Amino acid sequence: MNTQEQTASKVVLSVKDLNIQLKGSTDGTGQPKLLVKGLNLQVRAGETLCIVGESGSGKSLTSLAIMGLLPADSLQVSSGAIDLDGRNLLQLNSGQMRALRASQLAMVFQEPMTALNPVHRVGKQIEEVLKLHTNLSPAQRRARVLEMLEAVHLPDIQRIYESFPHQLSGGQRQRIVIAMALILKPRLLVADEPTTALDVTTQKQILALISELQHKHGTAVIFITHDFGVVAEIADRILVMNKGKVVETGSRDQILAAPEQEYTRMLVSSVPSLVPHSRAQPQSDAVLEVKALEKLYPKAKGFLRKPEMVHAANDVALTLRRGEILGIVGESGSGKSTVARCIVRLIDPSSGEIRLKGDDITTLGRRALLPLRKRIQIVFQDPYRSLNPRRRIGDSVIEGLVNYGMPREEALEKARQAMDMVGLPRQALDRYPHQFSGGQRQRICIARALVMEPDVLVADEAVSALDVSVQAQVLGLLEEVRSRVGVGVLFITHDLRVAAQICDSIIVMKSGRIVESGAVQQVLGKPEHAYTQALIDAAPGRHWDFQNFRAFGSEQAALAG
Repeated sequence: MNTQEQTASKVVLSVKDLNIQLKGSTDGTGQPKLLVKGLNLQVRAGETLCIVGESGSGKSLTSLAIMGLLPADSLQVSSGAIDLDGRNLLQLNSGQMRALRASQLAMVFQEPMTALNPVHRVGKQIEEVLKLHTNLSPAQRRARVLEMLEAVHLPDIQRIYESFPHQLSGGQRQRIVIAMALILKPRLLVADEPTTALDVTTQKQILALISELQHKHGTAVIFITHDFGVVAEIADRILVMNKGKVVETGSRDQILAAPEQEYTRMLVSSVPSLVPHSRAQPQSDAVLEVKALEKLYPKAKGFLRKPEMVHAANDVALTLRRGEILGIVGESGSGKSTVARCIVRLIDPSSGEIRLKGDDITTLGRRALLPLRKRIQIVFQDPYRSLNPRRRIGDSVIEGLVNYGMPREEALEKARQAMDMVGLPRQALDRYPHQFSGGQRQRICIARALVMEPDVLVADEAVSALDVSVQAQVLGLLEEVRSRVGVGVLFITHDLRVAAQICDSIIVMKSGRIVESGAVQQVLGKPEHAYTQALIDAAPGRHWDFQNFRAFGSEQAALAG
């Protein structure tokens, strides 16, 4: 949207001096504890306002306040106004707000599986919106739903209508949620991290879909995200939040190319570049060798029929050297996490070889595998679910050492050294997981893995759920750890930017097979396979050099995609 269009278009939403407080809590001066303080924003018809900031900045609280969905037992709007087309939503009762939701304002959440009822068919769930807000007949409602399913570019809409959520892919489920949100053509759409968990190609399709429907119906969009690549693609204006306050606001180019505030500069410059660094390939000894690895799963079979087998991993081969970071990238269902879990022996491979410093662990039983397990460790995506909330950090970190027979005091000393290595105070061992941020918890998970002194560390989407600033810190930590202790790192990710900055070598997987592999500069800088080229082309914001606050020149843009 250009400046003239913004001036001419009508303000759909206006938030004025919004304060959100935590009930029953006060700050150091005895005043109510405010989680959002004096927030002001406007969104015009057909405009996309991106709200960015780290976890705890207040961006999601703002969206819930706009939708009237703040938990009444703990949070409340203490002052301010939220005007939708001139009508203050804060003066409406719960019944009036229910009537406005879907018809005038709608929301798309990050995880579609939590937004959809797992025991009802998706067509009926969309139809429920029409049933509540219109007088259409059942036949008319079904026709409208099918029309909307077609509008969001879903295939075989009759089948999709009759499907349950678990029968659809993540991208298809998110399209269902978008169809549900937009079927009544609301004036305002609030999208809270709707593409964070999606692959780059699916993400590109969802962003294009929202933009298409937005321009078709003139919908105002508030898009909440920590992904600056997405921001660079879709934002008309950007609002930056930190600790409940607006730090800076302006057009996309103003914020990304000429940010005024130090906090904004820190956020933008933390975004990794898609252009890989030039780095020498490791020539050290191999710590992990995988040959002809296969993992097959049976499809559902009919009566007295042999089940058809599906290859989740097919003829996968790789070599990881000491001190090397080897990335595996690909879309969901490409087989990258299956390969990782086979290597760690969380699942049993169907055939092939997995050699850990020459020892074949492919067919070892649980008892025989036990002595080798400490030599290969894994860090999972979600640090919140990786730690037992009822155990102190120290007990979680030393658990493996104690299980292998190390005396508790000796194990605790190694845990203290691991805390030093990951940049956390030794006193952290006496605390519980809820006392730490997401980035700190991921550091603890890395410490728990490193304390075992493994030969191989598998990081499965270990930074995808983190803010860009925290992500940069964790990536720096992994880089430092591999150079200091020489551990080989197998880095599983769908984020090509992260892979470009941290990996020495890279493997691209599609449908269980490796389609391209080599040095990161070659694979991402000069991709040969069409699938790799499609992944790079789908990466949002690929024409922006965030660390230098500028768009790429034509030569660099060509290199990036």
